[in-house]
Amino acid sequence: MAVVELKNVSKVYDNKLKVVSNVNLIVNDKEFVVLVGPSGCGKSTTLRMIAGLEEITEGQIYIDNRLINEVSPKDRDIAMVFQNYALYPHMTVYDNMAFGLKLRKYSKEDIKQRVADAAKILDLEEYLDRKPKALSGGQRQRVAVGRAIVRKPKVFLFDEPLSNLDAKLRVQMRTEISKLHKQLGATMIYVTHDQTEAMTMGDRIVVMKDGLVQQVDSPMNLYNDPQNKFVAGFIGSPAMNFIDVNLSNENTLASKNGDFTFNLSAERKDFLRDYHQKETTLGLRPEDIQLENELTTTVEMVTKIELIEPMGNEIFIHFKIGESKFIARVKPMSKLKYGEDIKLYADEASVYFFDKASGNNIFFGAE
Repeated sequence: MAVVELKNVSKVYDNKLKVVSNVNLIVNDKEFVVLVGPSGCGKSTTLRMIAGLEEITEGQIYIDNRLINEVSPKDRDIAMVFQNYALYPHMTVYDNMAFGLKLRKYSKEDIKQRVADAAKILDLEEYLDRKPKALSGGQRQRVAVGRAIVRKPKVFLFDEPLSNLDAKLRVQMRTEISKLHKQLGATMIYVTHDQTEAMTMGDRIVVMKDGLVQQVDSPMNLYNDPQNKFVAGFIGSPAMNFIDVNLSNENTLASKNGDFTFNLSAERKDFLRDYHQKETTLGLRPEDIQLENELTTTVEMVTKIELIEPMGNEIFIHFKIGESKFIARVKPMSKLKYGEDIKLYADEASVYFFDKASGNNIFFGAE
């Protein structure tokens, strides 16, 4: 059972900078968990503390109920795949994959079998005699993954392994790593700043900001029920639109300058009863905005097109509500033109509300 548990884990550097704060997390056996967040949020530092490459300032880390705070990296039974591949340029693919096993005094027969098994899984069999310089970026990354596989560790750790690859290779490699997880049935912890990688790969996602865990949940729960404004804005592409609104006594919402109004349903009125005459932040995803009114409970926006971005099977319409910038993600319409007036619609049920002071989702966990 390769269960990883972090209890109140923090990291403080000598200059008193706290980069990870009080992280509590359980990664279950055979689970694929992704740590995601912007640069500097503490996700890679958290991974490196699990690996033993960073000392833990406070808290405890367990692997299979074994406290590993003082255990050296080589004795933690983990394997790590880095961003820069870290291959030996003078060694063949075979020797790169076998090197760690040779250091641990495995027999030649065992090494040969393990490398052959990993090469088959990763489709590297015909490249075993080549050196890294003769491989593409994607092939080099597969070699780095293969070097981890041959160890047969309890836990795999990935630190932004795809960030050096081009867009097409990233898509291919994230599919291969997801398949690999299912084949091996291993516990994997994966760090990325790319929310698309996180959404497509993780069983659960840990969203971090400024060293703090914002929310831990499945990809779809994060998308549909974000705990706060940061998670709502980070998960989804293009990002969620936000605008500050006031709730009047007549139970209608209006932007601060009156450009955005609609009536609230009875259920929403009840949830927002403490926010009458107060400012809240409204959130609306670009994909929830429509060009045609086919809705029962409608939010209506009259605006002017500022920019049209054709994406093939969809288009992004840029516009403003008051001073707030919005994006709508809609089906392609050839008649749309820059600068023209347009009417857009959204279902009232797709609108999110966030407490202005705390940023918390007022409706979190309501459904």
